[in-house]
Amino acid sequence: MTVRTPVRTRFAPSPTGYLHLGGARTALYSWAYARHFGGTFILRIEDTDLERSTPEAVQAILDGMQWLGLSHDEGPFYQMQRMDRYRDVVKGMLDAGTAYLCYCSPEEVEAMRERMRAAGEKPRYDGTWRPEPGKTLPPVPEGVKPVVRFKNPLDGEVTWVDVVKGPITIANKELDDLIIARPDGTPTYNFCVSVDDWDMKITHVLRGDDHVNNTPRQINILRALGAELPEYGHLPMILGPDGQKLSKRHGAVSVMQYPEQGYLPEAMLNYLARLGWSHGDDEIFSMQQFTEWFNLEHLTASAAQFNPEKLGWLNNHYIKQADNERLAELARPILEREGAHFDGAPALPAVLGLMKERVQTINELADAAMLFFRTPNPADAQYQALKTQHLTDAVRPALAQFAEKLQTAEWTKPALAAAMKEVLAANGLKMPQLAMPLRLLVTGQLQTPAIDAVLELFGRETVLARIQNGL
Repeated sequence: MTVRTPVRTRFAPSPTGYLHLGGARTALYSWAYARHFGGTFILRIEDTDLERSTPEAVQAILDGMQWLGLSHDEGPFYQMQRMDRYRDVVKGMLDAGTAYLCYCSPEEVEAMRERMRAAGEKPRYDGTWRPEPGKTLPPVPEGVKPVVRFKNPLDGEVTWVDVVKGPITIANKELDDLIIARPDGTPTYNFCVSVDDWDMKITHVLRGDDHVNNTPRQINILRALGAELPEYGHLPMILGPDGQKLSKRHGAVSVMQYPEQGYLPEAMLNYLARLGWSHGDDEIFSMQQFTEWFNLEHLTASAAQFNPEKLGWLNNHYIKQADNERLAELARPILEREGAHFDGAPALPAVLGLMKERVQTINELADAAMLFFRTPNPADAQYQALKTQHLTDAVRPALAQFAEKLQTAEWTKPALAAAMKEVLAANGLKMPQLAMPLRLLVTGQLQTPAIDAVLELFGRETVLARIQNGL
């Protein structure tokens, strides 16, 4: 497949809500395609829907893009700041006869559509004000501000080879003479998108397949402007685990909920990359590898299904790979909210390095690490019950002997493990008989990583004090 270069792609969300997973995947693919060819990735905010667009939604989009690391080369461009340009193009189209003024009221247009529905036809504008050779137009009504309509071709077809779905053909008679400017002069969505793609020299448009119906309209406008057409690719939607359209009921709505839930951006990017694209059987790859591999030929036309377990598995992989200092930066605020005490406690990065093997999120990691940053409460009823169960008369002498050895033992994992083995052998005990009460006295809980690693991190002073208090 020959590629038009230089490649220029765009991500053009409407700020009427948060950046959701489908939008993030579109942004990722557009970004990766530009990076693959050393091209340009443009961020454009399509904010002409004044009733629904909000500054909060704009910020949520920018925050989501920043968290994912999808940096743009140009922009962000805001359509509301390009109004003069749109008005100039509308005027040029009116002068060229590719657009015309229409004085029909919304009520009249709705009545036309009702008549067509009643006749079993597709409801549409009937061309009352469309100028044609030899046609007499109605008299212009007084005091009515007209809309501007695009003079869509009446015959023929619009065909494009969609890079995801293959060839798509739509007959021009299926398309209305759509409104490109409202009575107050503000331009409409399909018109703005077409002018923007033309002005910004966009070569490849990747977007959700809910835009398929917009594409023939935009192609016709671009042709009327004498513009070169981009290639289009319409990505199938992402379904929830239940096979239904991904929505609020499936959990996170905004991409920015994922960092709050403890996911790493590299896990999210890796996961989204595989939701509609593949490179053999590769499941785990860096963004550098992804941009080297990414092409449009391996995009799939079938809907992808969101799998939280798979995302969790990937997040675990990237947590295990992550630098412990970085994990500490992410986990510390969570631990602080939970009331963690850091004074005199082990170093947080070292703790997280020990705990990160089995967790799926930073939140789980912080929760698991909490045992190092709180002191067991002897008055707690559950603690007392566990102590009665595990700190038996048979074990007390062994614990006292172990504490004695700890006074002078070298404070390393191997030395601590050797000291335990000596005490176990001398008292005829099995490892759990000593390790369980030891865990309880030192950490306040029975489930921890390897006890020698835990003791090493806590340090001699803390371990001895807690054993003595417990005994």
